[in-house]
Amino acid sequence: MGRKDLFNMSHKEIDRLKVIQAVMEKRLKQGRAAQRLGITTRQVRRLCRRMKREGVKGLVHGLRGEPSNHRLKPKLLEQALERVRKQYPDFGPTFANEKLKKIDKLFLSTSVLRAGMIDAGLWTPGRSGKRHRAWRERRPCVGELVQLDGSEHDWFEGRGPWCALLAFIDDATSRILHAEFVPVEDTLSLMGAVKTYLRLHGRPMEFYVDRDSVYKINRQATVEEELRDAQPLTQFTRAMEELGIGMIFALSPQAKGRVERTFRTHQDRLVKELRLAGIATMEEANKFLKEVYLPDHNARCAVAPAEAGDAHRGLVREHRLEEILSLRVERGVAQDFTVRYQNRFFQILAKQPVRVRPKNRVWVETRLDGSVHLRFKGAYLRFKALPERPLRPVAACQRPGKSAGPRPGTLEYARRVKVAA
Repeated sequence: MGRKDLFNMSHKEIDRLKVIQAVMEKRLKQGRAAQRLGITTRQVRRLCRRMKREGVKGLVHGLRGEPSNHRLKPKLLEQALERVRKQYPDFGPTFANEKLKKIDKLFLSTSVLRAGMIDAGLWTPGRSGKRHRAWRERRPCVGELVQLDGSEHDWFEGRGPWCALLAFIDDATSRILHAEFVPVEDTLSLMGAVKTYLRLHGRPMEFYVDRDSVYKINRQATVEEELRDAQPLTQFTRAMEELGIGMIFALSPQAKGRVERTFRTHQDRLVKELRLAGIATMEEANKFLKEVYLPDHNARCAVAPAEAGDAHRGLVREHRLEEILSLRVERGVAQDFTVRYQNRFFQILAKQPVRVRPKNRVWVETRLDGSVHLRFKGAYLRFKALPERPLRPVAACQRPGKSAGPRPGTLEYARRVKVAA
């Protein structure tokens, strides 16, 4: 046998050779041979005919040493890499392949593109850490647990303002139920996003958040709070308590990993999608999120819940969102029936739905639209905003002293005497 007649056989082909030889020598029936090889008797007869005609070589795969029938078209990989180099230089292999198929109509597998990008120096594979963490089972039904978090990032790559992306992710399905860009992740922005979420889906059973000061007061309770057996609450947590929504505070970022991992994805994919769409404002970005990005993301990443149904609850008449989703601060009523808040002064009018006296403590509500309201004993007071701080007149016969205000000869004293006159 010459060198050209030499060929390689795999272990599987060698085992097949022994069985087919036994069939041809009448030492084994075709049915038993088919069971041993995991094929049909028809295939056994076909292999016997090939071995009679071609010898041992007939049992070797016909494409051994030949190009694969599924090989890429000539220069397709080069075209794809050139397109990635020009249009998608910072895209990952999976994301770049999606754009090549959708926009450029170049079809190849992600694994081939990844290998080509690595060889061309367009992609550097990274390794993730292998720290052991306990696995938590998903909630079975939609709306039982919603993970909420925000991510401040340069979403517009300098074309627009630095802003934050708020995301609400359902734990049962990994669906992003709502997301929006806001200037900063603060209490009022979160309340505004929650208001939109509640009107879209209703009230979830619980929110899963981190221990940021927006959600949780990280201090011990004061003596007065301990006497009332009450824990200090942030404005956001207080509002959720009034709406009947529970709050779970994660002890680590990994505990609410679904929302944490999705921000890592969005900081890669969403930034590039906004770049390709030429978007540079939060208004355009929020519209793009709602109409394009979120439907596509949920179609690819969402999973089916373990149980059918929806655990979201509707809003009832008592849930007046304008009142609940507001900043509330307690302030005292002065002797002249004024209330001071953030260096602004509000004059309480004479006619009120409830009786108000000096030294009473009233609630100052700042709502999402920026309006201010005064509340006392469950009723809203009538008041007017003062243009400046009210001055108390000083009598000319009043003897100067510590209780008489500024000393004579000072500018403050002259100003007050002039106003009194």
